[in-house]
Amino acid sequence: MSSVQEIEAVLPKLSRAEIEEVRAWIDDFLEDQLELTDDVKAKLDQSRHEIADGNYTTHQPK
Repeated sequence: MSSVQEIEAVLPKLSRAEIEEVRAWIDDFLEDQLELTDDVKAKLDQSRHEIADGNYTTHQPK
């Protein structure tokens, strides 16, 4: 039995709260695996320059 099959077999036995914990862990794990591409880095740099130049808007909650 593969690891994926084992996980699939266990998930239906978990409570909703436990499944949501697993989901949050997987989301965090996948996010940690992301790499900053050159395109993303360029957009971040552009945003930093715009903010430094005062070229931005803010949103005030009601």
